[in-house]
Amino acid sequence: MSADWIDQPRSVRPGEELDEAALFKYLESRVPGLEAPLTLEQFPGGHSNLTYNLRCGNRELVLRRPPRGAQIKTAHDMGREFRILSHLMTVYPKAPRPLYFCEDPAVLGAPFYIMERVTGVILRRTAPDGLVLAPEMMRRLSEGAIDNLAEIHAIDYGAAGLADLGRPDGYVSRQVHGWSQRYHNAKTDTIPEMEVVMAWLVEHMPKESGSSLIHNDYKYDNLVLDVNDLTTIRAVLDWEMATVGDPLMDLGSTLGYWVDPDDPAELQSLQFGLTSLPGNLGRRQLAERYAAKSGRSLGDVLFYYVYALFKIAVIVQQIYARYRQGFSQDERFTALIYVVHVVSKVAELAIEKKRIDRLSA
Repeated sequence: MSADWIDQPRSVRPGEELDEAALFKYLESRVPGLEAPLTLEQFPGGHSNLTYNLRCGNRELVLRRPPRGAQIKTAHDMGREFRILSHLMTVYPKAPRPLYFCEDPAVLGAPFYIMERVTGVILRRTAPDGLVLAPEMMRRLSEGAIDNLAEIHAIDYGAAGLADLGRPDGYVSRQVHGWSQRYHNAKTDTIPEMEVVMAWLVEHMPKESGSSLIHNDYKYDNLVLDVNDLTTIRAVLDWEMATVGDPLMDLGSTLGYWVDPDDPAELQSLQFGLTSLPGNLGRRQLAERYAAKSGRSLGDVLFYYVYALFKIAVIVQQIYARYRQGFSQDERFTALIYVVHVVSKVAELAIEKKRIDRLSA
């Protein structure tokens, strides 16, 4: 395998620069043997919390901070994310190791934390140049990815000191009503499908299937893969929305980002990831493998899929609203309202067809 395929940071996007002098001063008193100068770059993926690569001599670190203009406390609470990783690393070796947390906004304008960098391949919307993703490898990777989600759900979160992370009782209802309220708070356009999906979710809420530690954003581009064996997961990133809740809601989140090759062309155009490449398990196969590995009944998996699509639409709507308000100059955000339209239409289509796959049939 080629080291050129390892995920690399790029230049910092306009409007998302950090005070490098203040950052180096903060690090200098905490990191032994730190060498100047500090080189600051930014990882290209993600639309939520901002992730930077810090290079000082031979040392590389990763910094996470909230996006500018964010008002969603739980999703962008750096102290919470730092605490999750600090406890999780003791029971789950694929959690990145957190190092320092700064709650003083005077340093960089917002709280942030620093963790060790885990190097590897990250499959984003397109594969690294020259990397051939053969069907057999993608089959093994998709199987390993869903098996790893079941592994996360089997973690003894109480033993890890995370029992107070969330409130599993009433989790499904809180999520449906909470995301509905967030949508109304961030609404910029009239989208009839969103109203239909919200009403359907309220009418079809199942009882909780149980409780576990859930990631809430588990997908290919949050997995760091071994450059010598892309079917081996080295780390799971972005625990910002992790909590204790219903594991089937977490499975739904993964299904929501999982695009099948026979899905409507509009959904495939969004390029959530590389899940539609030959060899990947389809959504239905993914759910069935999860059920077999976890020992859980899937219940009405349609609800969890529709919920996930709705949640994705709301997350994108929130980002788009912040962009419209001038909090970001990221040109990727200009067309995000199109994503909200497409995802809500697919959710309505799944409701009409009463299934999570073969939506174009």
